[in-house]
Amino acid sequence: MKLLSEKATCNSHGQDSSYFLGWQEYEKNPYDEVQNPKGIIQMGLAENQLSFDLLESWLGQNPDAVGFKRNGESIFRELALFQDYNGLPAFKNALVKFMAEIRGNKVTFNSNNLVLTAGATSANETLMFCLADPGDAFLLPTPYYPGFDRDLKWRTGAEIVPIQCTSSNGFRITESALEESYRLAKSRNLRVKGVLVTNPSNPLGTTLTRNELELLVSFVAEKGIHLISDEIYSGTVFNSPKFFSVMEVLIENNYMFTDVWDRVHIVYSLSKDLGLPGFRIGAIYSNDDVIVSAATKMSSFGLISSQTQYLLSVMLSDKKFMKKYISENQKRLKKRHAMLVKGLKSTGINCLESNAGLFCWVDMRHLLKSNTFEAEIELWKKIVYEVGLNISPGSSCHCTEPGWFRACFANMSEDTLNLAVQRIKSSVDSSDVISTNVDQNNPTNQNTSTSPKKKLFSKWGFRLSFNDRER
Repeated sequence: MKLLSEKATCNSHGQDSSYFLGWQEYEKNPYDEVQNPKGIIQMGLAENQLSFDLLESWLGQNPDAVGFKRNGESIFRELALFQDYNGLPAFKNALVKFMAEIRGNKVTFNSNNLVLTAGATSANETLMFCLADPGDAFLLPTPYYPGFDRDLKWRTGAEIVPIQCTSSNGFRITESALEESYRLAKSRNLRVKGVLVTNPSNPLGTTLTRNELELLVSFVAEKGIHLISDEIYSGTVFNSPKFFSVMEVLIENNYMFTDVWDRVHIVYSLSKDLGLPGFRIGAIYSNDDVIVSAATKMSSFGLISSQTQYLLSVMLSDKKFMKKYISENQKRLKKRHAMLVKGLKSTGINCLESNAGLFCWVDMRHLLKSNTFEAEIELWKKIVYEVGLNISPGSSCHCTEPGWFRACFANMSEDTLNLAVQRIKSSVDSSDVISTNVDQNNPTNQNTSTSPKKKLFSKWGFRLSFNDRER
């Protein structure tokens, strides 16, 4: 008799993806300017640490919020007692106003349509439980966030079918790609329940155009399916073109009084815009009362603490501070993004043109020894072990083209970012580590180097699949 469930013993979590394996290698040998200057620099973590000083300054100026006081009186006991899973009204009201502010107040949100969750991970999984049964499919444009293989599939039993996007048009979503993905799902006898997009995109760092959003809404309207717009990076847009929320497109195209209005849902979080992933603040916004009700009940498995809700309700309600924070944070992101792009360009490495997010989509196709995903993983291993940087290979994001990588820039100091760029430059200049004189059209052109690091790579063989992009 088996003592453990199939869920506990299965290997469908995605933990063997190169995305997560890179983190493991970093944790074994983390860079520290003083204690471990030759360690691995973490460029695989999309955290926003650029504006902590602004948040800390606000906390210092608002001791009542930090001390759980209201009008000078302690509310500790009130917050320490059990709260129902609907959340604190003051926090929900403050959060929907902040969401509107980020979107230029072009749209407004009703707090009654908001479901609080412990981060965006929980929000996306909860929506899957609400919208899909095991074996049902959602279509996702590639490349996409590697964690979706866990968040959307692992516990729900849902399937992901890729919408194949390519560099030929900057990885934009096209009608033909949508239709082909839909046909592929049908050929696999999968019932398509919806499309999920990240806007701005993780890992591309680009915002969806108005035309793309209109195409998506038209597509789900025609097919009678759902659209989930994950907008957790909406406050990180630091350059033109501007950010359009799917809610704007629905209103402008008069979908408010159609059934499509109830089939479009937004996921939001404060993890990226405010840099607070440890606070576990996520939310689902839906105009469908049934989904709001079901998701609210499910949220009891991942609630946000009352203390966290109270503290952030006060902070988000400080409109003067929040306006200043959004503006200054975007300026800092723009500067840091430019540093990485310029630094990489000086080494002969280009990035996809982007305007949002905490990362760049880096083009290293010319550094591959062959135009294969095996060559991409080989290059990635060298970057991790020999260059000392953890970046995420495109195959972990299900990119259709070998040689693209996601590199994060907002989770470190300027000095550390400069060091990372210098390490890349030194490696590109050294043919012992990364060779740039490679014929990508010759897939048989493999490395025969006997580098002492080669033995280190072999231990990854049984753990790392070259088919990350197909899971």
